[in-house]
Amino acid sequence: MQHTADKLADWLLSSLELKSTIFHVGQYCGTWQASTAGRQLASFHVVLHGECWLHLPASAEREAHSLRLSTGDAVFLLRDMPHCLSPDPHPPARGHESERFGSMSPLVSPAGTSALAVGGVGIACGFFEFNSALDDMLLSLLPDHIVARRDNPSLDGARAVFELVRAEALRNGQLPSPVISRLTDLLFVYALRALRTDDEIDPCFWSLMRCAEFAPLVTAIIESPGERWTTDTMATFAHMSRARFCKHFVEISGQPPAQFVTLIRMKLAAAMLRSGARTPDAAERVGYQSESAFSQAFKRVTGVQPGAWRRASIAHDAVDMQAAAETTSAAALH
Repeated sequence: MQHTADKLADWLLSSLELKSTIFHVGQYCGTWQASTAGRQLASFHVVLHGECWLHLPASAEREAHSLRLSTGDAVFLLRDMPHCLSPDPHPPARGHESERFGSMSPLVSPAGTSALAVGGVGIACGFFEFNSALDDMLLSLLPDHIVARRDNPSLDGARAVFELVRAEALRNGQLPSPVISRLTDLLFVYALRALRTDDEIDPCFWSLMRCAEFAPLVTAIIESPGERWTTDTMATFAHMSRARFCKHFVEISGQPPAQFVTLIRMKLAAAMLRSGARTPDAAERVGYQSESAFSQAFKRVTGVQPGAWRRASIAHDAVDMQAAAETTSAAALH
């Protein structure tokens, strides 16, 4: 099952155009409350030292809950959602979950003494931007938040990344290092891979992947998107009646089977188009006999026609290659 988890994590991450930006890095002492809510962006918090609490109010999908965070823990909020960090284990009053108060001081004192020696809670906070037109679709396949625990055995590699984050944070308390943003991208990769079967998450794609009844089906759809994946054939594959299959699928994933298959197919088709495949070829490979029907489905999911997506992707890749070449050339001159 863990091999399947890693495989599907890599499959999802291959299409996420992730870019992190640092909002602030510093230390809180006394009474305080921090939040990145209200900016219409995904966000993250990394605890550099000390302890605090993450408070998440109730939503339509879950009850309110509070999580204790310690040094090396990180939380990734994949939607803009009400929340806050605070030193208080008790959540704020209803309606005040995303308020901010208290002052943040630099991690490094003017004399150069690390703030780690004087207590408080050190935090690096920032935002995620997902630049692909498919990102909203892909994010719908993930939980709305992921908590990465430092003591999780699956995060051995992430601990080394965290130490680099903390070292960068301590270099200059007045001006957050841009390197932290790139390191946070890596932390997100580890966090996604480390989602465990005992983590409590809302219904989503990840829930399907972790369910022994559905993981083989998910893998089969990804590997053979051109097959005729109707509700009946999927129910047969999962050895369930149609009624039981639909009920459990929606309960675990949060979406109907047909919608899930369409999302998977469009993601795969988008990757093919980006690689230069013609629209008719991409359509056939993901199970559409009609190019028109494929184009309608693709636009419904991504907001653009397949041809426009292909041209924009090729142009975007060309810009990235030019930027990389310029960076390499500049480095050679030095």
